[in-house]
Amino acid sequence: MRRLAVLSMHTSPLVQPGTGDGGGMNVYVREVVSALAQAGGQPTVFTRRTDGCTPDVVTLDFGIEVVQVDAGDPSLPKEHLAGIVDRFADGVAGHLEDGGFDGIFANYWLSAQAGHRLKHDLDLPLATVFHTLGRVKAQTGDPEPRERMEAEQAVIRCSDVILANSCEEVRQLVHLYDADPDRIEVVPPGVDHTRFTPGDQDEARAALGLGPGPLLLFAGRIQPLKGVDVAVRTLVELDRPDTRLAVVGGASGVDGPAEERRVRDLVERLGLGDRVSFVAPRAHHDLTAWYRAADAVLMPSRSESFGLVALEAAACGIPVVAASVGGLRTLVQHGRTGYLVEGRDPAAYADHVGALLADTAAAAEMAMCAAEHSWSFTWAATAARLRRICDDLTQRALVDCA
Repeated sequence: MRRLAVLSMHTSPLVQPGTGDGGGMNVYVREVVSALAQAGGQPTVFTRRTDGCTPDVVTLDFGIEVVQVDAGDPSLPKEHLAGIVDRFADGVAGHLEDGGFDGIFANYWLSAQAGHRLKHDLDLPLATVFHTLGRVKAQTGDPEPRERMEAEQAVIRCSDVILANSCEEVRQLVHLYDADPDRIEVVPPGVDHTRFTPGDQDEARAALGLGPGPLLLFAGRIQPLKGVDVAVRTLVELDRPDTRLAVVGGASGVDGPAEERRVRDLVERLGLGDRVSFVAPRAHHDLTAWYRAADAVLMPSRSESFGLVALEAAACGIPVVAASVGGLRTLVQHGRTGYLVEGRDPAAYADHVGALLADTAAAAEMAMCAAEHSWSFTWAATAARLRRICDDLTQRALVDCA
C-alpha cells in the first residue's frame, strides 16, 4: 500500500500545536506521514480549510501534499463540524475517485465518519485511530455528545483495522465499544530524537530569559480535562517559595477561554502571580528549550490516549509527574522515569515533585532512565508498523458493517 489518504478533518498538520484545536494529533499526523514518506510511501493529507489565504495544496518535506478541502464556513468551530462531515467526504472523494489511492487512514471520530463513508463508496480499506474516545472522556468528567459515541461505535464495527496507542486503549475499545480484539493493533506514537534530546539546563534557561530556582512545566492546551488548576495547586502544596510554574500553551475548545480565565483568577487568589507564568503557544521545535529548562513536567490530565508531552519531556531527560491514566501508564515508569499519581489531589503531585527537588542525585538518575526509555518510541518504528498493517489489509476481505 503506497498511496494512503490520511484524513485529518478538524485539525491540520499545518497548524501550530498548542493553539485552538491544535495539539498532539497535529504532531502525530505530521510525523507519521513524514516517516511514511521517508520509508517510500506516498501519503496525502486531507484536512478542512479553516482560512481563506492558505493554498489549496501545500507541499511539505519529502513531497507530502496537504490538501485543504472546502467544507462549511472556515470559522466553524469543532463542536459544529459533525454536520458537515458529508461535505468534507464529498470533497475528499473528488480526489480519490481517480483510483490512485490504496487505502484510507482516518484520525479522530470526525474523520472516521468521513472515512467510513468513503470506504463503502470507493471500496477501499479503512484504518482508524481515534486519539481520544468519547466514552472514556465521559467517564472522567468531560461529557461528549451522544452523536459522537454512536459514530465511534459504527466506525469501530466497520474499520478494517483500529489502531490503539497503548494496551490501555485496547482495553477501552473492547470494554466500552465491544470492539473485535482481532482487528485492533497497538501502534504507539513516537518522538523525534533529533529534536528532543537532553541538554544543558542553564543554557536553556538563559535562552528563555529564566533565572535560577526550581521550575515546573505544564505544556499543552488549556482546557478542563488537562488539569492546569491541579498544576497550580501543586505549587501551593509544595510549600517551596523558590519554585515557579510555567504554563506553555493556549486556550482550546469551547470551554478553553473560560478555563484560562478561571486558572488565571485562581493564580491571583492564591497569591502566585509572581511565580506562575503564562506563556503563549510556541512552535513545536521551540518546546525543547522549555523541557530542558524544567526540573519536572506536570501532566495532571483527566484522560490521555497517549500523552506526547510526556514522551517529549522524557526524551529531553526530564522526569514527568503524571496522572495514572491512559497511555501515560505506558510512558511513565513509576519510580524509575517519573511518577504516576492516582486521583487529582495536588498534595500527591507535590509529594513526588518535592522528592525530585530534594534529591538531585536520584532526580538525575531518573532523568537518565527517562531519556533511555524514550528510545522505545520512534516515528520510524510507528510508520514501519503502520505500513506493514496497511500492506496486510490489501490481502484481506474488507469488513462489511451492512
